[in-house]
Amino acid sequence: MIFFSNPESVMVSGYRNKGYDFTITTSTAYDHKWIYGRNIFDTISRIVDEIFANYVSRPNVKQPILTQYCDGKRVSCPNAMSQWGSKVLGDDGYSDIEILRYYYGSSAYINTAEEISGIPASYPGYELTIGSSGEKVRQIQEQLNTIANTYTNIPKVAVDGIYGEGTQEAVRQFQKIFNLPQSGVVDYPTWYRISAIYVALTRIAELQ
Repeated sequence: MIFFSNPESVMVSGYRNKGYDFTITTSTAYDHKWIYGRNIFDTISRIVDEIFANYVSRPNVKQPILTQYCDGKRVSCPNAMSQWGSKVLGDDGYSDIEILRYYYGSSAYINTAEEISGIPASYPGYELTIGSSGEKVRQIQEQLNTIANTYTNIPKVAVDGIYGEGTQEAVRQFQKIFNLPQSGVVDYPTWYRISAIYVALTRIAELQ
């Protein structure tokens, strides 16, 4: 996740010509088109937070398989997933993996990336909450303190690797600011949202 002060200018800039190894585009040939100021749906946003590291693969194949799709009404795609076709299958009781296998074959399965590019450390595989301790807690505390320099409603915490009430409150305030359930627990979505905001803010600081 990258934050820019002027998204419209970014989309038309030649970033590769400036030495970067990526391109930002509004072309739907690559991904969904992002339009500044358009509404989003909180329920969809939360689901994306939970599954963004998942991808469709096949046995003994490391890389994701190409999973193109179309709406199935205005545009037909015989060899790819249909949005409205998927809805019909869902209404008929098909699970997510059953829908994927309907379109991409019985060997398709959902894999999860062990590492996320650009994220300082991957999710530990368990929730961090009161009583948790160790290096993963320390990482979250350090990241929250950096974020708190900009988002001052987040209280600074002691970087001691112990998940106490102070860390819980800092997490809860972070969740409140970034529209996550205010549990005070670092679950999967919260871990990656903290990491993404931390990376964005530190990169902005480097540019300054």
